[in-house]
Amino acid sequence: MLAAPFTVPLSASTRLGPYEVIAPLGAGGMGEVYLAKDTRLEREVAIKILPEGFAADEQRRLRFEREAKAISSLNHPHICTLYDVGHENGTHYLVMELLGGESLADRLAKGPLPPDQVLRYGAQVADALECAHKHGVVHRDLKPGNVVLTKTGAKLLDFGLARPAAAGGAASDSSDMATAAKPLTEEGTIVGTFQYMAPEQLEGHEADARTDIFALGALLFEMATGRHAFEGKSRTSLIAAIVSSQPPPISSVVPMCPPALDHIVRKCLEKEPDERWQSAHDVAEELRWIAQAGSQAGVASSITVRRRTRESLAWVLAALCAAAAITLGVALARSRAHAPTAFRASLPPPPGTALVPYDELGLALSSDGRSLAFVALARDGSKQIWIRDFSAPTARSVPETQGAWYPFWSPDGRYLGFFAEGKLKKVDVRGGSPQVLADAPTGRGGSWSKDDVILFAPNISAPIQSIPASGGTPTSVTRFDATKEASHRWPQFLPDGRHFLFMSRGRIEGKPELGRLVLGSLDSPEPTILVEDASNAAYVPPGYVLYGRSANLLAQRFDAKSLRLVGEPVTVLEEKLAYWEPKNLVIFAASDDGGLVYLPGTSRQTLLTWYDRIGRTLGTVGEPGNRFDARLSPDGKRIASVRGDAPKSDIWVDDLEYNRAFRFTFRSGAFSGPRWSRDASRLMFTCQLKLVQDICAKSLREGGDLAPLVVGPDWKTSGGWLPDGSVVYDDQNPETTVDLMVMPPDGKREPRVLLRTPFNESAPEPSPDGRWVAYLSDETGRAEVYVRSASGSPEQWQISTGGGEQPRWRGDGKELFFTTPDGKLMATPIETHPVFRPGSPKALFTLPEPPNRLLPLFEDVTPDGSRFLLNLPTESAASVGFRVVLHWRALTGDHGP
Repeated sequence: MLAAPFTVPLSASTRLGPYEVIAPLGAGGMGEVYLAKDTRLEREVAIKILPEGFAADEQRRLRFEREAKAISSLNHPHICTLYDVGHENGTHYLVMELLGGESLADRLAKGPLPPDQVLRYGAQVADALECAHKHGVVHRDLKPGNVVLTKTGAKLLDFGLARPAAAGGAASDSSDMATAAKPLTEEGTIVGTFQYMAPEQLEGHEADARTDIFALGALLFEMATGRHAFEGKSRTSLIAAIVSSQPPPISSVVPMCPPALDHIVRKCLEKEPDERWQSAHDVAEELRWIAQAGSQAGVASSITVRRRTRESLAWVLAALCAAAAITLGVALARSRAHAPTAFRASLPPPPGTALVPYDELGLALSSDGRSLAFVALARDGSKQIWIRDFSAPTARSVPETQGAWYPFWSPDGRYLGFFAEGKLKKVDVRGGSPQVLADAPTGRGGSWSKDDVILFAPNISAPIQSIPASGGTPTSVTRFDATKEASHRWPQFLPDGRHFLFMSRGRIEGKPELGRLVLGSLDSPEPTILVEDASNAAYVPPGYVLYGRSANLLAQRFDAKSLRLVGEPVTVLEEKLAYWEPKNLVIFAASDDGGLVYLPGTSRQTLLTWYDRIGRTLGTVGEPGNRFDARLSPDGKRIASVRGDAPKSDIWVDDLEYNRAFRFTFRSGAFSGPRWSRDASRLMFTCQLKLVQDICAKSLREGGDLAPLVVGPDWKTSGGWLPDGSVVYDDQNPETTVDLMVMPPDGKREPRVLLRTPFNESAPEPSPDGRWVAYLSDETGRAEVYVRSASGSPEQWQISTGGGEQPRWRGDGKELFFTTPDGKLMATPIETHPVFRPGSPKALFTLPEPPNRLLPLFEDVTPDGSRFLLNLPTESAASVGFRVVLHWRALTGDHGP
């Protein structure tokens, strides 16, 4: 392909007749384009000039004149208007309408178009071609670069290759005369306009209107999928593809595309001109029919030129499902005259990430249903906010949101609020850096009102606060009673912007701690309890509250005027949802018009399995079951583990010598994290006996009941015993996130701080001699394994460098093991005399499954470091993804307004 030979560009203020050049706009194969001013009519125009090198070529000059004649004969709202033609001092020029907007090529660089835009713009381009064809003009160079998307619709331009439809002559000169295009592929592959040429063009036959229809089919395919209809790594292979092969059905790339659109494109791309649509008018009518007929065209009635909100959501979420590349069938097809039926689909996480609800992640659906924001965990252990714009086939990450959790949308969908680095932040999703709004050491949810007020829970034990979305001083809007309540969290504004829902976790008349759904007000701190046993909630028009109860999702009518629940709750889904009892959090999000996205429960049966140092299976322990947190006793003869799910989980002990197991805890409650004393006579473990999670202990020799070991106002997780009987644990401090603490042996003195920073330090593991503590910290933005002195001296050593979890010591303290995000079990040699000196970590073997932070595979290591205890799922783990439900009310039998 030959580019236009530039000579000396026109400078600003150059005059071409009454037109004054302002600045260059670009260049094509048939000319240079400039922004200019019409000094007579005081308007800006675009001037296209024929370069001097082309002006001397009679053929090119004739083609330039042909373009002028072609455009002058066409008067159509979707064709760029020709104002004038002239010749000044050897310069040939055209004066055209100045188009605002962006080219279709630039728009497609961002991804495929939403289906409604494909239909609308496609019909407009077809109308423009129809006008040209009626005037005997064949464009011959239809491609994204020659279509501009403006406020008034699509505009077709650049008729430099146009010729009379009846004219003879081969089309063999098309390739070197085509308008120059931005490179669309890497070096060594075809660029330019070959992708849109009909077979007869490539074979040198005469082009007619049906040639443009072939290019229109290729254009529609690319608009819908973001991909070329035909690809090739060389000119020969591309031509062969166009002449002899068919592109994949659009439905195989975007499964939820309108079936009728697939039919239109396939017929446009027939190899024989006689088999194609015979006029652009027919194509335009078909496209408009799809947009207007909805379900009668084999697609959801949501696809209309002027869509209602309900229809927008239906199509938008359908695009979400399409991006997941799943087979969805025809469940969306329906008529406006009938009640909608529920529709289900699945959405996997972005490649290389995982959705982990127990890691302070969360998800949020914009109120208009167009975008889903969620936090995903990368293979290296880092987490970040992602956005799925449902008009796009893939999710995009939001820059500068590393370490974020619990995002929430502004009402207009322009901003996201979220928590990171101990702060409440907001970020413009169109670009820009996040803005810090307030301190929020352990934020637990937020909500953004139409009046630009943000509600947020700044930490685990504090009242809900409000703050202007522009920033300012937070104000408490609930009254938090630490003697009766453990937490206020998950605020959600109601439509009036003054009242809101939130969850209060507290003890109720001696019963186990429960979450209560509470109605709050910006105008009064006095709460109203709505539901005694509930988790996080969302208000959904025209008058429902969705809320969780354990792992179930319920819906109940809500009168937004009287602020009362009406009737009885009904179960929305038979499927259990991902639910974290300590946080009273069910992972779901809802939009204003029937869209529901949630994360399903992930409980699986597992089997404790022995592995050697090179990854060979050596045997199993016990029977398959729902068990986790398995720990070997210091002598390697017993295993303590947790069986069941909170709030009904118990600790069991497997005696390896006698091949038996017995239940260790008998009180009803949530027990987890068993840790052996150094003489294996006692176990410590987390227990929830009061308002928060404390640490308890119980003797294996003396029996008896469990006894509190570490109690206090904050949530705690067991770590390990030191030689003097002290206990190392992590403490979820409302002001400083998670810290490492040491409780003295008698349990009566105040605990001392081992490590307190603005970051999360957790999972402490004392070395066998008690001099060192291995732990996790996310100060780098992801979890890494560190070691520091148990005495509290400031020295620390980073052991892992690419992310690390589950640190475990060998019995003599000479090796430290951990797992990596990519699934390797690592061993680090350790020297402690005369000073602490870690060696370089070495991979022993790769775990049988990718790591799962919900269910860590690596549990413990024998004292001699020769065998490793893994907790393996009995079934292969599929990637956990979101579930999508459209028209969820139909699942409850409610089809009312």
